[in-house]
Parts: sequence; C-alpha cells; structure tokens
Amino acid sequence: MVTGSAPTDKGSFTLEDVSVTYGSETAIAGVSMEIAPTAVTALIGPSGCGKSTLLRCLNRMNDELGNARVGGTILLDGIDIYTSDYDPVELRTKVGQVFQKPNPFPMSIYDNVAYGPRTQGIRRRTELDDVVERSLRRSALWGEVKKDLKKHAFELSGGQQQRLCIARALATEPEVVLMDEPASSLDPISTQQIEDTIAELKAHVTIVIVTHNMQQAARISDQTAFMLRESMDHPAFLVEMGETRTMFTNPGDTRTEAYITGRFG
Repeated sequence: MVTGSAPTDKGSFTLEDVSVTYGSETAIAGVSMEIAPTAVTALIGPSGCGKSTLLRCLNRMNDELGNARVGGTILLDGIDIYTSDYDPVELRTKVGQVFQKPNPFPMSIYDNVAYGPRTQGIRRRTELDDVVERSLRRSALWGEVKKDLKKHAFELSGGQQQRLCIARALATEPEVVLMDEPASSLDPISTQQIEDTIAELKAHVTIVIVTHNMQQAARISDQTAFMLRESMDHPAFLVEMGETRTMFTNPGDTRTEAYITGRFG
C-alpha cells in the first residue's frame, strides 16, 4: 500500500492504435500515446471529441456498454488490460475513477471511504480506521469531517462530496485515478481545493483528467493531449500530445493553437 512512500514507476499506460466503436459508428480511432506515471495528464478538446470515451477505456468502463468495442492495445505497467484473463474488477482497484458530478454512496462519510476496502476483505476496525483517515487526509477532507464521520455523505457540500469521492477512489490504493471534469460543477473555492489535492496526489498516483478548462489544464497538468473530431462523418483522433508548457506556448499543430486560443471549441 502507498502510505507516503517514494514514487514508483507503476501506473504507466501505453496506448497503441486504440479505437472505440459503438455499433457501426467509430467514435475514436488511431490513438497512440504514453501516459507517464506519477504525473497529471490532461485530455483536452471540444465536446464530442472522444475524451471521456478514451478515459473510460483505461479502466474498461466501456465494457458496461453492450455495443462498445475497443480495438488496438492498452498496456498498464506493460500488461494488456484487454486480454480475456484480465479481471476488470481487479483493474478498477488499480485504476479508480472520479466522475463529473459528485456521486457519493447513500451512507455515512466513513462507510463511503471504507466501502472499497471492505469489498477487498478488510474487516478489522483499526485497519479500516487507518484507511479512512489516510484517504481523507490525501483528499484534503480530513480536517473538515474528522469529528463527524458518521454524518451522511449527502449532507456535505458539493465540493466536499467530490473530495469524498476522491477519498473513496484512493481507499483501494490505486495506481491511477481517472477524473472526468471533476470540478466542472463546483464553485471557484471548491475547484481550487480539488486542484490542490491533485497537485499533492500526483507524487504517488498517476492522474488522467478530462477538462474543458484550458486554464485548469495549464495549471495542473504535466502533459496534455489534444483530441479532435473534425466532422461527424469521421472518428475523433489525437492531434498531438506533449509537455503542457510546450503545448500551450508552442504547439506543433495549428489546430491545437486555434483551440487553445479560443478560436473554436
């Protein structure tokens, strides 16, 4: 378990010629990229360009859609996660996800965070207490809720609920956390708290975040991938990917520059 130890190289993804097809429609095609471990990778691009679809490929959430088919190769730490013997449930303990809108379970703060560890067989109260405290500290929520862990999660503010969802994702000690616009529904103060949390987490966890907020991508990410779908007749694709500072100051493609500067999207 990660308890504040030095960073490792776990949590690296390699995508090779990845495509996603829904029925007869190809949503994204030809995506190849390297997602670095213990860093923040931002996926940017206009609505409908496949960012969330690609994100869901990384923990096989598209498996839940009966008509979805993923092509190409996706390796986590060098292992193909789409082989028939790779358990999606095990994968999702390694690759957690935080969604656009906070979705705490209808139970207490404590039980939300302890839910995953309990499903993994942890039953001792002292061990669960340690996991809950550690996860809430890492999501920057402990100081606000430590005196009332029995409080129902729905009584928390929107920003607190989202940080609780981050704590819940962290409780299974994942290598990667996927975030699909985690601050889009939050006020500026809560957004800042989420960004601060991400900045601290990346020392130990790989983070892949979908965001429409260019300023946010520039602030928090180490590398940025720009995706685009130029027409509904063609699938979305990766235009370019690189170090965030370079992408925002000297992109290699004119379409990237046009999007980042607000000329479309």
